[in-house]
Amino acid sequence: MATTVTSETPDTLPLTGPHVTEHSITVAASPDAVYALVADVSAWPQVFGPTVHVEVLEESDAADGAHDAAGEQLLRIWAIANEQVRTWTSRRTLDPRARVIRFRQVVSAAPVASMGGTWRIEAVDGGTTRVVLLHDYRAVGDDPEAEEFIERAIDRNSVAELAALKNAAELGDSAEELRFTFSDSVTVAGAAGDVYGFLDRADLWPERLPHVARLDLTEAEPGIQHMDMDTRSPDGSLHNTTSFRVCFEDRGQIVYKQLRVPVALRVHTGRWTIEPSGDGETLTVTSWHTVVLDPEGVRTALGSEATLAEARSLVRKALGTNSSTTLRHAKQFAEEVHAGT
Repeated sequence: MATTVTSETPDTLPLTGPHVTEHSITVAASPDAVYALVADVSAWPQVFGPTVHVEVLEESDAADGAHDAAGEQLLRIWAIANEQVRTWTSRRTLDPRARVIRFRQVVSAAPVASMGGTWRIEAVDGGTTRVVLLHDYRAVGDDPEAEEFIERAIDRNSVAELAALKNAAELGDSAEELRFTFSDSVTVAGAAGDVYGFLDRADLWPERLPHVARLDLTEAEPGIQHMDMDTRSPDGSLHNTTSFRVCFEDRGQIVYKQLRVPVALRVHTGRWTIEPSGDGETLTVTSWHTVVLDPEGVRTALGSEATLAEARSLVRKALGTNSSTTLRHAKQFAEEVHAGT
């Protein structure tokens, strides 16, 4: 992987900041497959390690309606930068014909005053692809310390993102076999605020949930939580996971990404949702999981003869058992509060 930092301004970028970085990598996959992964923001939390959550706020197709013509998106992104989750709003222009995606932050998070860049997906000889990721940025007040902080974050995230993109693209057709989503739900005759409060106050889970042995919760800013948790397996062994959570009280939703996952997994993301049931009187509370298996990790954890189907079944049971237990206790808590009012 080539990594360069320069103060020159590439002609291909509509840059606004004085500092420019360039990172690149070669991927053993087709340019179209690589472009599709960068273009599909819904899968970013499963592809890119730093990305915790992405929402499309606005989307417009090309004026001529052609499938391969340029379009625009307005995104809200939550991602890890220097071990903290930061959020910002970006506008992207997607050009599938040229395989170029340009982005510009609309609302930045301090110490970033402005940031933008370009993804360039280029076909090279031998059926491989070169990916170039360019960033330009300016720090608030042109502060040198802030500039250094931003540069470190860009370098760390760009290297990680390009490596993850390479890994995901080179999975090829096996990607569909490795990635799966499942959910568990309960019906609650109680208030959405009480259910949300139970899920949000994860610091109380060791007192409330039998499978949680220890949990340290920090909330550097409202709605963004870091969770370090030890869960107890049926055999009594403890398993540690760390996660970032983004909490949306106004919509009854909590999304999360695990930073430390079991050996058989490459990625684990999830969300809790609280929605009115069809009867208009109760709530449907759901725990969603999206998992990407690690084939080598599966063999390490389960043996060389283990199949991906067996791994999916075991992961489904383990994660589903814990989340179903949490759902049952959230239901009991909310219904007891409701009965006492």
